[in-house]
Amino acid sequence: MRLTTLHQTVRARLISSEHPELPIRPTLRYSAAEPFAVHVDFPAHVSADGQGVTWMFGRTLLEEGLEAPAGEGDVRIRPCGWARTVIEFHSPLGLAVIRFGTTTLRRFLLRSYDVVAPGTENLGPELDQGLAALLDEV
Repeated sequence: MRLTTLHQTVRARLISSEHPELPIRPTLRYSAAEPFAVHVDFPAHVSADGQGVTWMFGRTLLEEGLEAPAGEGDVRIRPCGWARTVIEFHSPLGLAVIRFGTTTLRRFLLRSYDVVAPGTENLGPELDQGLAALLDEV
């Protein structure tokens, strides 16, 4: 049986200039239904509205950010020494900086390749058919 969804709860630290580092346990998610996206689900106690929050970004961004600073938009990822990786989440409400263990993120990324191998992602049958029709017209 092939795995179609991957969930991994991890240890991380919320970095803030106002408070000491706060240990948190976000869940990393990856699904064959959204093969280009990685989701990070944060628990309610660390969200501004107390409801929990999910951020989504590209799997390739995670891959790039494990090696060198990556991202220019709402999500930016960069190595922090040899053992840590920092992910910054920018929103109109402010900035959240989360420090993860690099090994943990790399293990999750490698496990996501078991769900959908790199280069085999597809955008869904409807979009694939639409793109094929456009190419046939050209």
